[in-house]
Amino acid sequence: MDKVLYIATSGAKELMLAQTINANNLANANTVGFREDQSFHKALQLSGEGHSSRAYVGTQGRAADLSPGALMSTGRDLDVAIQGEGWLAVQGLDGTEAYTRAGDLHVTPAGLLVNAAGHPLIGNSGGPITLPPYEKIEIGGDGTISVIPSGQAATTLAVVDRIKMVKPENNSIEKSTDGLFRNKDGTEVASDASTRLVSGALETSNVNVVETMVKTMELARRFELQIKVMEQAKKLDESSASIMKMG
Repeated sequence: MDKVLYIATSGAKELMLAQTINANNLANANTVGFREDQSFHKALQLSGEGHSSRAYVGTQGRAADLSPGALMSTGRDLDVAIQGEGWLAVQGLDGTEAYTRAGDLHVTPAGLLVNAAGHPLIGNSGGPITLPPYEKIEIGGDGTISVIPSGQAATTLAVVDRIKMVKPENNSIEKSTDGLFRNKDGTEVASDASTRLVSGALETSNVNVVETMVKTMELARRFELQIKVMEQAKKLDESSASIMKMG
């Protein structure tokens, strides 16, 4: 059987992977703080006897587009967005410290401050932030959380904790399978006092819907082309077998 069949199969496989990533990006176009995923492919020369006239496709790696999304004003006290570079520190489901740009926060019945994905925000003390019953809450630009405790006068403003914010180098972090970012070496990033928050706002996804939909159609056409090559290889193989029988 001609090697073109295996080459076309490798191309179709990588296109299916790219389409899966692209579809996930499109599905998260309205997810707060989402970073677009990207995949990279490389042409690899087919080894063996004869001339190097064919190449198959192999996955070179995956990465996330770290460009910022737009800021959207909400006016809600518990909505925060990172201004410029930086990340919010949260606790992943595995208990490790991770980083996100999603600042759509709320308080659980137990008083735990979490984002919409359910990840607890980490304070400067190093653990999840727990809030007492309160009448009003304010989150400052430096991440300081102040509340008016329940039953207290409106002038009684108590500082509870401060949200841990970090500013690692973009090439030192990577996106995990849970959608959160972590240091590549597994260590925790130190708090950065220069990182600022915008209260009453959220950062939108950085996915460009129009470009992503166009890419979806392009990938679909490329996949169809690979299938046609595979069908042609099958016909050539059947023709060769027929000629051999006649001989």
